[in-house]
Amino acid sequence: MAQEYKVKGLSALDLKSGEKREVELEGIEGGKVLLARVGSTTHALSSNCTHYGAPLKLGVLTPEGRLTCAWHGACFNVGTGDVEDAPALDPLAKFEVYEKSGAVYIKGEEATIKASRRQPNVRCKAQGKEKVVVVGGGSGAMGTVQALREQGFDGEISMISKEPNLPIDRTKLSKALIGDKSKVEWRSQEFFDDAAIATISDEVSSVDFKSKSVSTKSGKSYPYTKLVLASGGTPKTLPLPGFKDLKNVFLLRTIPHVQAINGAVGEGGKKVVIVGSSFIGMEVANCLSSNNDVTVIGMESTPLEAVMGKEVGKVFQKLISGKGVKFHMEASVDSAKPSKDDSSKVGSVSLKDGTNLEADLVILGIGVTPATEYLQNNSAIQLEKDGSIKTKETFEVEGQPGVYAIGDIATYPYHGPGSNGDYTRIEHWNVAQNSGRSVAAHIAKPSVAPKPFIPVFWSAQGSQLRYCGNTPNGWDDLVLQGKPDDAKFAAFYGKGDTVVAVASMQMDPVMTQSAELMRRGNMLPLSELRQGKSVLDVGLPSEIKI
Repeated sequence: MAQEYKVKGLSALDLKSGEKREVELEGIEGGKVLLARVGSTTHALSSNCTHYGAPLKLGVLTPEGRLTCAWHGACFNVGTGDVEDAPALDPLAKFEVYEKSGAVYIKGEEATIKASRRQPNVRCKAQGKEKVVVVGGGSGAMGTVQALREQGFDGEISMISKEPNLPIDRTKLSKALIGDKSKVEWRSQEFFDDAAIATISDEVSSVDFKSKSVSTKSGKSYPYTKLVLASGGTPKTLPLPGFKDLKNVFLLRTIPHVQAINGAVGEGGKKVVIVGSSFIGMEVANCLSSNNDVTVIGMESTPLEAVMGKEVGKVFQKLISGKGVKFHMEASVDSAKPSKDDSSKVGSVSLKDGTNLEADLVILGIGVTPATEYLQNNSAIQLEKDGSIKTKETFEVEGQPGVYAIGDIATYPYHGPGSNGDYTRIEHWNVAQNSGRSVAAHIAKPSVAPKPFIPVFWSAQGSQLRYCGNTPNGWDDLVLQGKPDDAKFAAFYGKGDTVVAVASMQMDPVMTQSAELMRRGNMLPLSELRQGKSVLDVGLPSEIKI
């Protein structure tokens, strides 16, 4: 039952428009709420982001009332508390706030205030003829099915996934190697049951677009009126001697992969060779470095050079090297050799320059390909050269009304800075979930225009990296602010004078502010950033321009 709680140290609602303030409450140990003023209205909300608990006082509040977390880009509507952008799934709680007798009070339930969230309203009893089938069980699928219920869709929903678990926070696999599904599953089976979302553990084998049905390897068939393809990515393997035949050579995408890696690592003290110096490889190296002998092999001169450039790549290499990880850069792998003690297991990795790296286990982090194998021989749909599916801005598949593709398998028109609707494929966690939310909105309300979002991702590179934007046409200039040698920096990537992407470490909320400026066409040009101007000093206009 809602009760009245006095705000400590506040006699009036004196916030200015655009201001936010975290306040403590009397009568609740550790009880806090966030006050945020938009225009003439002061709102009271949960104080922490429902994703990973970041203090929302550190976030960015826009003139129209979007509150974006500084850590990973989760966005909420301060008027309702509802989620606007991934990766948060739970909305913020809203509380009544008012002045009385020279003090400020909040009215709410103690448990809700402490939880710093509310549960989404998804309870439903499916009815009618509409049947949405979602292929996949990852970020995009989760974003789709939950948002469908939030949008008021009351038809049948079936989610078919080949993974032996409910949808998980996949980012925790490479960053923390968590193999316990109970610690990474987003929602319980009860949640899906209450929402009338059928969770089906099976693998899709084909789609009949003419008869509108999906077939699985178990021999079952699922009819649909709307189809959402969200099958994700398939980790790449190395077509070189030893990598397919020897044991203890691992991929990393699923909980079984993590369990196998953890089984091989055991109590630690192992020689671990990681092939690939991009995000997955570097995150795993960071995770395993504390009690193992870890070596990373990369083809570039610095880790993540293709995405982040040499200067920033050196920062990551320095951070991870400081944890004892060794690097072999500008290196090419020749083969995997068997162990002298057990010829069925890997014992070393040979490089083409003759270097031989001892290994108790090998982890491949060399990227993914779109998981569209079940569509490769389907004449009703044309796959792109990389195996992805071209879509419209609504993520509806070209030539297939009522069929959508999202996440790792979707090539869609991007309208962020530096692009004019150029088709691109983005393998970001937030992009998959946001595109799922967009599809759900289009299914529930087809007349509503797609809501634009700027891609955001984060990575554990010895310190937390934040990134927003995209570079479908590349970048040709870089401005670094801060202290890169201390891993405290903001990197602005430009195409000409236009900033197309921003990366930051220990400089929150630079990334979040930049993403909002990009949405509004008000990002500082590279030339002004080079002069030392800060994005945090730039006001946010109300109009969205992408």
